[in-house]
Amino acid sequence: MTTPAATPLAQWREAAHVCLARGDLQQAGALFRQVLEEAPDDVEALQVLGAAQLAAGDFSIAAQTLRHVLSQAPDLFVERLRLGLALEQLGQSHAALTAYFGALRTAQNQGRWLNDDTTAPALREAVKHAIGYVDTGRIEGFHRILEALQHRHGASELQRVQHCLEAYLGQRAAEITDPRQRPKFLYFPGIPNRPYYPRERFPWQDALEAATAWIREELHGVLAQAQSLEAFLGPPPPGQASMLDSTGPQPAAWDAYFFQRHGQRYAAHAQACPRTAALLDSLPLTRIRDHAPETLFSVLSPGTHILPHTGVTNVRLVTHLPLIVPPDCALRVGGQTHVWQEGRCVTFDDTFEHEAWNRSAETRVVLILDSWNPALTEIERVALTELVEAIGDFNAAGEP
Repeated sequence: MTTPAATPLAQWREAAHVCLARGDLQQAGALFRQVLEEAPDDVEALQVLGAAQLAAGDFSIAAQTLRHVLSQAPDLFVERLRLGLALEQLGQSHAALTAYFGALRTAQNQGRWLNDDTTAPALREAVKHAIGYVDTGRIEGFHRILEALQHRHGASELQRVQHCLEAYLGQRAAEITDPRQRPKFLYFPGIPNRPYYPRERFPWQDALEAATAWIREELHGVLAQAQSLEAFLGPPPPGQASMLDSTGPQPAAWDAYFFQRHGQRYAAHAQACPRTAALLDSLPLTRIRDHAPETLFSVLSPGTHILPHTGVTNVRLVTHLPLIVPPDCALRVGGQTHVWQEGRCVTFDDTFEHEAWNRSAETRVVLILDSWNPALTEIERVALTELVEAIGDFNAAGEP
């Protein structure tokens, strides 16, 4: 029985691999170009061709090829790095910055390029160059935004914002004075470090508390259709434990009915609970494009324990309006335990380590919303809104 003859495609690929093995990148690229004539989206062929074009100094065509391969396989961080190199040579500094940032972020999310040991020797210099380029570009870009804000509002009015940005960029220490406070994203200096905030700082909570009864009525309609709820948390990242534990016989569950999440409105939920949604719309919540507010019915199943964790920033605070609170349910922030009282708001800084539990046999529900820290001035809120949106835009540009 005879072996079928290899197809031209297979022959070109085999010959290209021979060229790669002897270090002839240009000839391998030429052979893979023939592969692409038959299979224009072939990822391996695009990878090698892009590397060959970059090495030959054909930066414009290399950028086109590398963008093509990344449209097929966005997680290829080496190709993102090569795209950054090509764009930098073409003088497209902002595009190079986002390409480099995307390369670093993608690689590090996969446990690569964290140090020399996790970086291939042939790539170390290029990776270090990308890190330096990103560090410099981020600092210059965000300081340009700050300078424009200072021009509009005055540098003295934005001194705390400047210190906040410099701490975010690693240019100064964050100066966190309470070890219980560990913000994951942004720390704002010069405002009170306290786990709970006094009720009188939020006069708008009067209207919220007065509406408890009819908010609860709309909640009961939601709970009657359990399929409308969704898990508040997704699966934990590889290697990380769940944030939930069970103290009872049934699995832990923390569900949510969102009115807004990351600033995005859930129109169907607002229509189903029109009075609650209208009231939330009237409150002075934190409003930052693609970030805030976050408003929801938070549903904690019997026996569920939300384990200790910390939030992202102290520029906004979290308020709970308790709606259904069985016995043996509580919130602990910064080591201080608070027992929810139905119809009575509690506001806390979630950058302090906090946890919550429902050790009863019934469901616990609170309405959650977020608002600006009242220690911020109006000008600081305006500046923080613009800066956080810019940070979000920059991060999104580097995503696969």
